Amino acid sequence: MAVTLLNPAKLTEIEVYHQVSIASGTKLVFVAGQVDWAAGSGLAAQVEQCYLNVAAAVAAAGGSFDDVAKLTCYVVGWTPDKMPELLAGIARATEKLGTTAKPPATLIGVAALDVPEHLVEVEATAVL
Repeated sequence: MAVTLLNPAKLTEIEVYHQVSIASGTKLVFVAGQVDWAAGSGLAAQVEQCYLNVAAAVAAAGGSFDDVAKLTCYVVGWTPDKMPELLAGIARATEKLGTTAKPPATLIGVAALDVPEHLVEVEATAVL
Protein backbone atom coordinates (compact mmCIF):
# COMPACT_ATOMS: atom_id res chain seq x y z
CA MET A 1 0.00 0.00 0.00
CA ALA A 2 1.42 3.35 -1.07
CA VAL A 3 -0.75 5.50 1.21
CA THR A 4 -0.26 5.99 4.95
CA LEU A 5 -3.06 7.76 6.83
CA LEU A 6 -2.54 9.64 10.08
CA ASN A 7 -4.00 12.16 12.48
CA PRO A 8 -1.31 14.54 13.79
CA ALA A 9 -1.54 15.21 17.52
CA LYS A 10 -2.11 18.96 16.99
CA LEU A 11 -5.11 18.46 14.67
CA THR A 12 -8.60 17.46 15.68
CA GLU A 13 -9.31 13.78 15.14
CA ILE A 14 -12.34 13.32 12.90
CA GLU A 15 -14.26 10.03 13.06
CA VAL A 16 -14.88 9.59 9.33
CA TYR A 17 -11.49 10.53 7.86
CA HIS A 18 -7.83 11.06 8.66
CA GLN A 19 -6.36 14.55 8.47
CA VAL A 20 -3.23 13.56 6.51
CA SER A 21 -2.42 11.14 3.73
CA ILE A 22 1.24 10.37 2.98
CA ALA A 23 1.71 8.98 -0.52
CA SER A 24 4.86 7.01 -1.27
CA GLY A 25 3.83 5.35 -4.53
CA THR A 26 4.88 6.23 -8.04
CA LYS A 27 1.59 6.28 -9.95
CA LEU A 28 -1.22 8.78 -9.40
CA VAL A 29 -4.75 7.74 -10.27
CA PHE A 30 -7.35 10.47 -10.65
CA VAL A 31 -10.93 9.18 -10.54
CA ALA A 32 -13.65 11.34 -12.07
CA GLY A 33 -16.64 12.17 -9.93
CA GLN A 34 -18.68 9.00 -9.41
CA VAL A 35 -22.46 8.94 -9.08
CA ASP A 36 -25.11 6.27 -8.59
CA TRP A 37 -26.45 5.85 -12.13
CA ALA A 38 -29.48 3.93 -10.82
CA ALA A 39 -30.19 7.10 -8.79
CA GLY A 40 -33.57 5.96 -7.58
CA SER A 41 -32.41 5.63 -4.02
CA GLY A 42 -31.77 7.94 -1.08
CA LEU A 43 -28.59 9.67 -0.02
CA ALA A 44 -27.09 6.73 1.95
CA ALA A 45 -27.53 4.30 -0.95
CA GLN A 46 -26.07 6.79 -3.42
CA VAL A 47 -23.04 7.46 -1.21
CA GLU A 48 -22.49 3.71 -0.90
CA GLN A 49 -22.61 3.24 -4.68
CA CYS A 50 -20.28 6.20 -5.26
CA TYR A 51 -17.68 4.65 -2.95
CA LEU A 52 -18.08 1.26 -4.65
CA ASN A 53 -17.62 2.96 -8.04
CA VAL A 54 -14.45 4.69 -6.81
CA ALA A 55 -13.12 1.32 -5.61
CA ALA A 56 -13.89 -0.26 -9.00
CA ALA A 57 -12.11 2.57 -10.81
CA VAL A 58 -9.01 2.28 -8.62
CA ALA A 59 -9.07 -1.53 -9.03
CA ALA A 60 -9.07 -1.07 -12.81
CA ALA A 61 -5.82 0.87 -12.36
CA GLY A 62 -4.33 -1.96 -10.29
CA GLY A 63 -5.08 -0.77 -6.77
CA SER A 64 -7.74 -0.94 -4.07
CA PHE A 65 -9.72 1.51 -1.96
CA ASP A 66 -6.85 1.39 0.54
CA ASP A 67 -4.77 3.26 -2.07
CA VAL A 68 -7.13 6.27 -2.09
CA ALA A 69 -5.21 9.29 -0.84
CA LYS A 70 -7.99 11.92 -1.02
CA LEU A 71 -11.75 12.08 -1.57
CA THR A 72 -14.00 14.99 -2.46
CA CYS A 73 -17.72 14.54 -1.89
CA TYR A 74 -20.30 16.87 -3.42
CA VAL A 75 -23.76 16.71 -1.81
CA VAL A 76 -26.81 18.46 -3.21
CA GLY A 77 -28.48 20.82 -0.71
CA TRP A 78 -26.08 19.86 2.09
CA THR A 79 -27.20 20.53 5.65
CA PRO A 80 -25.70 18.98 8.79
CA ASP A 81 -28.84 16.92 9.41
CA LYS A 82 -27.84 14.81 6.36
CA MET A 83 -24.67 13.61 8.12
CA PRO A 84 -26.19 10.38 9.55
CA GLU A 85 -27.28 9.26 6.06
CA LEU A 86 -23.89 10.15 4.60
CA LEU A 87 -22.10 8.19 7.34
CA ALA A 88 -24.43 5.22 6.89
CA GLY A 89 -23.59 5.06 3.19
CA ILE A 90 -19.86 5.27 3.88
CA ALA A 91 -20.10 2.56 6.55
CA ARG A 92 -21.97 0.18 4.25
CA ALA A 93 -19.50 0.75 1.42
CA THR A 94 -16.39 0.26 3.54
CA GLU A 95 -17.91 -2.90 5.04
CA LYS A 96 -18.59 -4.29 1.56
CA LEU A 97 -15.06 -3.35 0.48
CA GLY A 98 -13.54 -4.92 3.58
CA THR A 99 -11.56 -1.79 4.41
CA THR A 100 -11.13 0.54 7.35
CA ALA A 101 -9.41 3.20 5.22
CA LYS A 102 -10.57 6.72 5.97
CA PRO A 103 -8.58 8.96 3.61
CA PRO A 104 -8.69 12.74 3.96
CA ALA A 105 -11.97 14.01 2.58
CA THR A 106 -13.62 17.27 1.72
CA LEU A 107 -17.41 17.64 1.71
CA ILE A 108 -18.86 20.39 -0.46
CA GLY A 109 -22.53 21.33 -0.55
CA VAL A 110 -23.76 22.13 -4.06
CA ALA A 111 -27.00 23.39 -5.57
CA ALA A 112 -27.25 20.60 -8.16
CA LEU A 113 -25.36 17.89 -10.01
CA ASP A 114 -25.67 16.65 -13.59
CA VAL A 115 -29.23 15.31 -13.26
CA PRO A 116 -31.84 16.01 -10.58
CA GLU A 117 -31.82 12.39 -9.34
CA HIS A 118 -28.15 12.52 -8.34
CA LEU A 119 -27.80 13.58 -4.71
CA VAL A 120 -24.06 12.96 -4.31
CA GLU A 121 -20.89 12.70 -6.38
CA VAL A 122 -17.52 11.45 -5.11
CA GLU A 123 -14.16 11.98 -6.81
CA ALA A 124 -10.87 10.49 -5.69
CA THR A 125 -7.11 10.56 -6.03
CA ALA A 126 -5.24 7.32 -5.41
CA VAL A 127 -1.55 6.51 -5.29
CA LEU A 128 -0.19 3.16 -6.41
